[in-house]
Amino acid sequence: MQMITIFFKSNKRMFMLLLLIFTHGYLFAQQATITGVVKTAPDNLGMPGVSVRLKGTATATSTDGNGNFTLKIPANGILVFTSIGYKVQEVPVSQSTNLTITLIEDASTLNDVVVVGYGTTRKQDLTGSVAVVGVKDFQKGSITTPEQMLSGKVSGVAITSNSGQPGAGSTIRIRGGSSLNASNDPLFVIDGVPLENGGVSGASNPLSFINPNDIESFTVLKDASAAAIYGARASNGVIIITTKKGLSNELKVSFNSVNSISKIVKQLEVLSADEIRSIVNSKGTTAQKAQLGGFNTNWQDLIYQDGFSSDNNLSISGGIKKLPYRISVGYQNQTGLLRTDQLEKTSAALVLNPRFFDNHLKVDLNLKGSMQKTRFANTAAIGGAVSFDPTQATYTNRSAYNGYWEWLDPTSPTGLVNLVGRNPVGLLEQREDRAKPMRSIGNLQLDYQFPFLPELHANFNAAYDVATGKGTVYVDPNAAESILSNGVSNQYKTNRQNTVLDFYLNYVKDFKSIKSRIDATAGYSYNDYLTTQYFYPVFDAVGNKVANSDPAFPFNKPQYRLISYFGRFNYNYDERFLLTATVRRDGSSRFGPAFKYGTFPSVALAWTAKNETFLKDVKAISNLKVRASYGITGQQDGIDNYGYLSTYGLSSLNAQYQFGDTFYQMYRPSAYIANIKWEETATANIGLDFGLFDNRISGSLDFYQKKTSDLLNKIPQPAGTNFAATAIVNVGDMKNEGVEMTLNFNPVKEKDFNWDFSVNATYNKNTITNLTVVPNDPNYAGFPSGSIAGGVGGQFVFINAVGGPKNTFNLYEQVYDQAGNPIEGVYVDQNGDGAITASDLKKGKQADPKLFLGFSNNLSYKKWNLSFTLRANLGGYVYNNNYSQSGNLAQITGTSVILNASPNYLTTNFKTQQLLSDYYVQNASFLRMDNVNLGYAFGKLFKSKANLQLTASVQNVFIITKYKGLDPEVASGVDNNIYPRPRVYSIGLNLNY
Repeated sequence: MQMITIFFKSNKRMFMLLLLIFTHGYLFAQQATITGVVKTAPDNLGMPGVSVRLKGTATATSTDGNGNFTLKIPANGILVFTSIGYKVQEVPVSQSTNLTITLIEDASTLNDVVVVGYGTTRKQDLTGSVAVVGVKDFQKGSITTPEQMLSGKVSGVAITSNSGQPGAGSTIRIRGGSSLNASNDPLFVIDGVPLENGGVSGASNPLSFINPNDIESFTVLKDASAAAIYGARASNGVIIITTKKGLSNELKVSFNSVNSISKIVKQLEVLSADEIRSIVNSKGTTAQKAQLGGFNTNWQDLIYQDGFSSDNNLSISGGIKKLPYRISVGYQNQTGLLRTDQLEKTSAALVLNPRFFDNHLKVDLNLKGSMQKTRFANTAAIGGAVSFDPTQATYTNRSAYNGYWEWLDPTSPTGLVNLVGRNPVGLLEQREDRAKPMRSIGNLQLDYQFPFLPELHANFNAAYDVATGKGTVYVDPNAAESILSNGVSNQYKTNRQNTVLDFYLNYVKDFKSIKSRIDATAGYSYNDYLTTQYFYPVFDAVGNKVANSDPAFPFNKPQYRLISYFGRFNYNYDERFLLTATVRRDGSSRFGPAFKYGTFPSVALAWTAKNETFLKDVKAISNLKVRASYGITGQQDGIDNYGYLSTYGLSSLNAQYQFGDTFYQMYRPSAYIANIKWEETATANIGLDFGLFDNRISGSLDFYQKKTSDLLNKIPQPAGTNFAATAIVNVGDMKNEGVEMTLNFNPVKEKDFNWDFSVNATYNKNTITNLTVVPNDPNYAGFPSGSIAGGVGGQFVFINAVGGPKNTFNLYEQVYDQAGNPIEGVYVDQNGDGAITASDLKKGKQADPKLFLGFSNNLSYKKWNLSFTLRANLGGYVYNNNYSQSGNLAQITGTSVILNASPNYLTTNFKTQQLLSDYYVQNASFLRMDNVNLGYAFGKLFKSKANLQLTASVQNVFIITKYKGLDPEVASGVDNNIYPRPRVYSIGLNLNY
């Protein structure tokens, strides 16, 4: 009841607006209209989402959840009914005003259109590895960021949420990624606007500014044939997001609300207060025993809470005098599991799709904007909660440190013990990290069909992506964490202004006399990326400026440009043999004159075997196509804007040089590599698409190989050759090889009952083939990565070395006793020299999973619908840094204060940290149910045109794993201080008019 009360109070204005709209729409609907229902053959089910358009005009609508539609048209009109996978129907409506239309499946789906780079293409003409996911197949429930809807739905695409924080981003990898040190993130393109691969200050995820409810589909370009049209930004694949458009001149209103409660699934295991007292009393010093308190405090209970989220979206679409439009607004308010964490997001979108000059000129205007108000909880409290002494109280009766219990030292100037953790609750409640980021993405696209040559189109696209991220960080002056600096009161601000200008010509023509069809595109693209970073002095909490904190400059404006020429040629002979050739030439300001331009070509061939005479009449085979492609794509992310130039930077006030009695800021040079150039990835792909029994069974199978050359690698510089000890240079090669499979089944398709499900699987093998200027230099062991917490001076658990995969564990091989328990400090002497040194580190398991599985299921019975999604990652391993850092006696009694520890100490009885033992590498394979969703469609309400559907869903339903930590799904391969992923219970309402 509390959730319902909060929901209605927070959405009172929106309900009033809905009431006014429905009232207005009801009065408007009294005019003469064409009504009807669209059904499928042979099961006679109502079809939602069918496009109903008045032929030759922009007047259109779409069917509701039960297949019903209403459209006002003039007399003697012709309605055109289209839906993906079904044959187009044209129906005159001069006599009847109430229609019943039955659509017949088109097994070949020849007229399906797929959005690709710079335009669209017929589905049957695709020669590359392309996957499309629409609204029907999205992940359901409480969705904060768009990529969550795609998780587990596409073979070859691995999506791992970075944490359970509201609005948190995800690690997205398509076919394993292509780089070691540069970006491995795919390029996102939203309605023709490529997004810069970077964040927005004050936002945990740049994609969180896109309202998921505005998205119509995702198109994933996986191989080089599909992605090479984006050239230098396509090495890691491309994800094209298409948003919803206006369809008709009839008013259509949709209101969607999802309200959720988030609960913590599992806390990180720590010792209880009684266990700590027992250990300290038996193994601690007299002073340590005196430090013990009499409380039983579960610090994790105190920092975590149940989160609440309310996500509400209203969209209005229709048309005014042949001007189709869609307007949407959204509001989301979400509190996190970690206390004080909150995300408040407001978004709006405007879409106009008018047509002029007898439909020769198509105009598409897309404007999207979002602003957020966030408070970021102090995540240091997570680590603090698992290590702070559970025998102590939360608060004291003292006023010092705002009444929070802290470790005291009367001999210290601050009254606190130095270099120890602070009260976790105090860390949360005394810090306010607030931000107000804003972002707007928009474009105006003009498509003109020449009247004298209707096969030729000219397309112009002007787009922008602007963002402002600003925020403040305030820490109370009496807070223990900043007591020396008298608290903190700082600010930050960053502006981004990205501009895109595209122009291309597209020529499409069928030559029936020679059974040929050509689709040719040639164009130009200009991309400008400008960032303004503001710098401020440091202030304490009461407004005093910290000495020597003035910045060297008030702002910096890094900028780079990308200028490109591209072309694509599609040839179709007799609907059997297909050719696609693509080339893009990119010029980037990040490279010097000799390497400024890169050329990225691709070619693909396909054979539609189903259209051969020997298969045309075989009814059991609905579709059969063989594909092969090869192409080269590039990578420039991860390179400094001016990395090829020798640049000088002004030192800070804390790094001045003294001449006499005066100190001066000095200019110092930075490292540079004059011949730095693009990373290049060459991809070969062989694929098979098939459909059986009227596509009741369908799928695809792909084999791929990706070879990346000129890897951007940070390597040491010989003394005296550069202005830094290390620099990013082009050296090394790496390859990914794999298999992808997608299977779709529709075993039951009856009037009242439908069942369909899909399975996807991806196997990926990564191998580093070279890392040195002189290939296969035996003196170069590789470079370490994967930093961990604990120890002194920094420790790494991975090595990237030739012959193995990236992120391979490189640790000492643990020795065990006869009972199977690890022996502290005893490892296998790999080289037999009688000493355990770095030479005895052994390459072991890899962090990245080898096999990814996804399973999606949909069941519908009459007005009920049940769907769920499962995901599995197999073959990956995680280093349990929580065990290694705190599973030892020194964690409890080895410092000036008592700390809590991992229960793993009771298993190993380690006295000190054994950070480089492979004992802590654990199998992280898992099976997770991402969500289960139950819906009921009430249909029309009170004989009106309003349709209601209610849904109930659970996210993060369960996980099956052998991993002993909090969660096995850790993108970095090192598990420490993770923000728990919640289990989310949601109730949704969808009202359409």
